[in-house]
Amino acid sequence: MIDLHTHSLFSDGVLVPSELVRRAMVKGYEAIAITDHADVSNLDFIVPRLVRAATELSGLWPITVIPGIELTHAPPASIAGLVREARRLGAKIVVVHGETLVEPVEPGTNRAAIMAGADILSHPGLISRADAALAAKKGVYLEISARKGHSLSNGHVAAVASAVGAKLVVNTDAHGPDDLITTEFARLVLEAAGLDRKAATKVLQNSREIVNNILGGRLN
Repeated sequence: MIDLHTHSLFSDGVLVPSELVRRAMVKGYEAIAITDHADVSNLDFIVPRLVRAATELSGLWPITVIPGIELTHAPPASIAGLVREARRLGAKIVVVHGETLVEPVEPGTNRAAIMAGADILSHPGLISRADAALAAKKGVYLEISARKGHSLSNGHVAAVASAVGAKLVVNTDAHGPDDLITTEFARLVLEAAGLDRKAATKVLQNSREIVNNILGGRLN
């Protein structure tokens, strides 16, 4: 399993990074990105600490740990600047908290994230065909979520992405140990979203593609 959207207790997760990574490793994960929630108030606090944790843990355990961030409920006008700042601070994966059906995310967040060049637009809700097409053009991955609530729009996201050629990625949005999943379960989530087995396999490969682009091809 390669999971590019998880949370530690640096935001609203329940585990310190070491325990999150350890539990993921025991679950069979090859790679995990820790992407705690941030906005302008805490970005400079979280990212350097996740960079430090990822560097140490990747060197000591047989799992690739990637420092990231999830920009969450930020005003759309501020997203581009926050993406740039997150990368400057050392975030290797920048996720933006999309317009999920179950939270009052400001309309326009999806488009702002795509225009800003985020790596992943998480749980983008009823994303428009136009925004999905823009994501395809910009190389922004749209997330199929294994998390309750956020997963309600998975079928819509998969259908729109398939129609316009946008790339998908499947993540857990894990906040605790029970949220971590196997590759086999991730495949079921994708198939439940309406993808056939071949398309689901391609989505799983997309996660590897992202990590290899970050690391210069170190994962097999």
